This record gives sequence, structure tokens and C-alpha cells, in this order.
Amino acid sequence: MNNEMELLFDARSTNEGLARVAVAAFVAHLNPTLEELSDIKTAVSEAVTNAIIHGYGNLQGYSRHGEVRPSAGDYFPGKVRLACKLADGVLDVTVEDQGKGIEDISKAMEPLYTTMPELDRSGMGFAFMEAFMDHLEVESSPGKGTRIHMRKKMTSGSWIPGEE
Repeated sequence: MNNEMELLFDARSTNEGLARVAVAAFVAHLNPTLEELSDIKTAVSEAVTNAIIHGYGNLQGYSRHGEVRPSAGDYFPGKVRLACKLADGVLDVTVEDQGKGIEDISKAMEPLYTTMPELDRSGMGFAFMEAFMDHLEVESSPGKGTRIHMRKKMTSGSWIPGEE
């Protein structure tokens, strides 16, 4: 069964959960294993969090040295686009922002590298995305935003009789 969906939401920490749940619901009819579902949700969470924190600099709801920053405060307007496509048992997920972009993608993708260590950021976002998905591609231009494309072959099949 081929299917597509797209969401556009504000770059706020509260919408990270929305993105995770939306993607989980999108693949639910395939009856994914708990491991597949967890992998997908984690990768989506990391990509959306990167867009919110690094793309737009919106830090409300995230911790700073163990203390969660209040939800009120500076907010920089921006949108995050989440698109999902299922085709022939393969899930494609794209997360895009129009934020400040990444100057050095190779450096940003190094495990443990973070531009915000003071915010308790581990620098493992791209490493998790790469580990939990079958394919990861990052495109970015400084001042223009970032596009993260991930792909995962779903090992389970549709549990709905008669669907292909």
C-alpha cells in the first residue's frame, strides 16, 4: 500500500511529540515491531529537535544544565515540515526547516559534536538517526535551512486482510 502525509507545525518543543505520534500512526497499519516503531520515533524526534533548537534557536522546553527552560520567553517564528511516504514497504521521512542552516555538515554529523554543550546537548542526534534508519541524507545551506531525509525498510506487513 502506498501512502503519503505532510504536516507543517510551529518550531516549538511541544510539537516534537506531535511529530513522533503522527509518524507512528502513519505506519501503524503495517503492524511494525516495537523496535521498528521505537527506531522511527527516535529518529524523527532527533530530526525535529534539531530543527527547533539548531535551525531556529527555540530553546523553551529544553534543559540547560539539568533545568528545563520555561515555555515562555524568546520564540523565533518558524515552521517545521514533516513529510512521510510509504511505497513498496519503504518509509521515507523528510524533516525540513527554513532556519539558519548548517555550515559544516560533516562536522555536525560527527558523534558527540554539539554547538550547544551548555544546553546538555549530547551531539548524538545525527548518529541516532543514522543508526536507527537505513539511510540518512542531510542537505543544508547557511541562512536557508536544512532538509533531513531518512529511509527505513519496514520488515512487517499490513495486518489488514486484502490490503497490499
